[in-house]
Amino acid sequence: MARPQPQGIKFREPPIFERGTKGRSGASLSPLDVPDVDPAAHFGALARKEAAGLPEVSEPEAFRHFVRLSQWNFCIDSQLYPLGSCTMKYNPKINEWAARIPAFLKMHPETPDELAQGSLEVMWHVQQMLSAVSGMDACSLQPSAGAQGELTGLMMMRAYHASKGRSPKKVFIPESAHGTNPASCALNGLVAVKIEKNPGGVVTPQEVLAAIEREGGDDVCGLMITNPNTLGVYEKHLPEIIEIVHGKGGLVYGDGANTNAIMGHARPGDIGVDVIHINLHKTFTTPHGGGGPGSGPVCFKKHLEPFQPGPVLVRKDDGTFAFDRDRPQSIGRLRAFYGNFGMFIRAYTYLREMGGEGLKMASALAVLNARYLWAMLKDTYAAPVPEACMHEVVLSDVDLEKATGVKTLDVAKRLLDYGFHAPTIYFPLVVPGALMIEPTETETKETLDEFIDAMKAIAREAQEDPALVKGAPHNTVVGRLDEARAARQPRLRWRPQAG
Repeated sequence: MARPQPQGIKFREPPIFERGTKGRSGASLSPLDVPDVDPAAHFGALARKEAAGLPEVSEPEAFRHFVRLSQWNFCIDSQLYPLGSCTMKYNPKINEWAARIPAFLKMHPETPDELAQGSLEVMWHVQQMLSAVSGMDACSLQPSAGAQGELTGLMMMRAYHASKGRSPKKVFIPESAHGTNPASCALNGLVAVKIEKNPGGVVTPQEVLAAIEREGGDDVCGLMITNPNTLGVYEKHLPEIIEIVHGKGGLVYGDGANTNAIMGHARPGDIGVDVIHINLHKTFTTPHGGGGPGSGPVCFKKHLEPFQPGPVLVRKDDGTFAFDRDRPQSIGRLRAFYGNFGMFIRAYTYLREMGGEGLKMASALAVLNARYLWAMLKDTYAAPVPEACMHEVVLSDVDLEKATGVKTLDVAKRLLDYGFHAPTIYFPLVVPGALMIEPTETETKETLDEFIDAMKAIAREAQEDPALVKGAPHNTVVGRLDEARAARQPRLRWRPQAG
């Protein structure tokens, strides 16, 4: 692969605020047909004293501005987007077509149940399919993201204990779990108890039992565990760990954010997990991040069913669908209406297209791709976990920094010069200088080889010319920012320069 070199002075593209001229417009508006009103009469001191200073540009200028911004972006539609944990999986365009079918797109959320049967049926089938994938008895689509799914699962666990006349507070969380788990506990008035990471990368039954005993041996609300965990390793001792937690009266919450690694091969419900969330915006090809919104349905066993969020979508004896609002033990409504419906359509389209065998193949390829990266890069960058990974690869800068002074951030910035978005960096926190890479199943071997070549080239550059790497990126529109200054003196609003 050709080695990108530092460039000279970049061409500075004027922002749209510096374009145009007074009176220029790209719109043709009808004359005002209502009385002119003095804003100060309605808004008082909040009324503007002068115009907002918006750019006055033609339609071509405005259109070119936004097209240019899109061309400068790194995105999943233009190259590998190897963010670990976040699972930036390619979203098939057929999903977008389905979500834009007018009958779905224009359905008002207040539509009566009897007039929304098609939409409700789609939601019901998504619930059934997610329950089947996870090995659970039922599913709620309400949560808007994985973190809200965590909150929901813990609320259901707490309600279950309350129904038994108990109010345990302690939730045990391995260090290798997702970082939002402790926050979800705090929001539920529960106490997060950390289980330390061990060198093998997985939690052992002895460690869980020791943590519970250190806390007195009782007051166990449950365990929150991510599987595969954020080190990319499968928690192989989970059946024994679940038996211990259940024996102490607790429940087990499975963070299913990494379902993309196991679907079709392992079902959390089959080994005793009580409740799990699944991210549609990670595993089931619905948009993620700025392309969202997300969706984090919760799936659960029968003993938690009475406590699920309401109203509950059910299929009646006559085959029609409706929301059951008579749920006295429900934890209540989590959000307005019933969930991010557009995401359900996208996920339904993907699930129907793939089928059981397709999902199984997808997870197998996701693991194969990640293990290929691990095998090809573990001798170039430090591999903190000796065990072969599942869906994502965690590397470290410890050896590289010691030898060259080049850090994880420098490697990430230099990757931009090679045309790749950077992987997740400095997470998981338990790995010093972490580089977390998740290729997913949608990338080809050719693309992975290009990425491997780039990573190895950067390691060579660090040895031969560390300043080149430390000064990256060189070929992007914007160079490396002064991140400390940006945090301390953020410029959140454009203002014309004086003079």
